[in-house]
Amino acid sequence: MGAKSFTRSAESLRPDPKHKDMTLSKFINCVMERGKKATAQRIIYDALDNIAAKLTKETDPNAPKAAIDVFHMAIENVKPFVEVRSKRIGGANYQVPIQVSKKRQQSLAFRWIIDGARAEKGRPMASKLADELYAAAKKEGKAMATRDQTHRMAEANKAFAHFA
Repeated sequence: MGAKSFTRSAESLRPDPKHKDMTLSKFINCVMERGKKATAQRIIYDALDNIAAKLTKETDPNAPKAAIDVFHMAIENVKPFVEVRSKRIGGANYQVPIQVSKKRQQSLAFRWIIDGARAEKGRPMASKLADELYAAAKKEGKAMATRDQTHRMAEANKAFAHFA
């Protein structure tokens, strides 16, 4: 009788129960605090319901029709292409721009959206997250500002790209 291992690898991550989406499942895990997955799911689903309510009032014909599409558009918009890493060369530290891998792009996008929502105080998390996702889908908001700042840093330091 061996002890069962309860650790789960990334390959065995199950899609979320409502939308059957793997990316949303990963996002739920990033929102989760202290192992409270049901709470994280409720926050995400409430946020998606808030977005769906906003979409019914949307007049733009190019706007996405479903809340899950807004979620995916927000993630795609926030993903950074380059970032700067500090490298020590000859006694000096240089901010060297490097390309970001697909996995890190997604994790940074998740982190920036969640941080942008958590930075705002005084409202329920679902409401703040819905606003941040909706703003990111429109290429606005705190998460997009963080991405733009990262890209500006990389652009300013592209003279050091040969150190990469």
